[in-house]
Amino acid sequence: MDKELSKRVQIMFADLNSQSAASSFPAPGALSELLSKHVDLSTSTKSVPATRKIRECFATAAVEMWHRAVHSFLISASLTEASPIWASVAGYYSSHYSIRAFAHLFGVFQLRKGRRIASLDGGGGYVLLEKKHADDREHKFYWKFVSEQLVDDPFFYPNLEDQVDGGHRNKANYSDHICRYPVFQVLNAEFLRNRVERIATIRFSSVPVPRADPLHFPDIANVQIVAYHRLVKFRRLLDEALSGGNRFWRVHRNPSWCPDTMNFSVVDPEYAALYAGEE
Repeated sequence: MDKELSKRVQIMFADLNSQSAASSFPAPGALSELLSKHVDLSTSTKSVPATRKIRECFATAAVEMWHRAVHSFLISASLTEASPIWASVAGYYSSHYSIRAFAHLFGVFQLRKGRRIASLDGGGGYVLLEKKHADDREHKFYWKFVSEQLVDDPFFYPNLEDQVDGGHRNKANYSDHICRYPVFQVLNAEFLRNRVERIATIRFSSVPVPRADPLHFPDIANVQIVAYHRLVKFRRLLDEALSGGNRFWRVHRNPSWCPDTMNFSVVDPEYAALYAGEE
């Protein structure tokens, strides 16, 4: 991991290392509320001090968003056969929440009502509030930002809507005559366990890109593969940056509501090429 990034993460989480801070999350919308107080509609750019509470909320927002990614992945995996359409949509949102988790971890947050982009500087001393531009749509903005920070990791690329992940959300929400409705099957714990194990151990020689064209939609397997790998990568990054020395992360890296089905293991893509000929 880049030393500068590791230091940024450590600073962000430092104030959460006390016993009292480790057990719970702030109130809903805490970071938005803190930042919104500093929005000045008369200027397009404003720099404000990053208080301890703001730094904490960037960190907890990242972890809570990762929890959302894990939860959405579990929904996606459970719905694989019961509802392919919503399995693909939940899988897409799992990926999106992982992207947002990384963005908040890297110190970036969009204010929807205030129409500002908040950027926490690397040393955690101030927050820059900049006016959003017309093309700073949430999904594209976060994906573009994270792909630029993780440029060497093929699992993170800009969201080009119909060409990649976003096409599954758009097609399920806006297209007509999808007609992919199997007889509904009651959700099954054993099925979930088998599905997660399959995704965690699948071997591939290059990162799969979800396809939304009529021939492949809903491309559930690839949607779920990239979603799972992204949430695992977030967990590994924090494990590495914090080296097990942060109480808050030790408490929340294994969500209490998460079944033991999720052990966050994967076959790393860099080794997959060795096995490509075995399938």
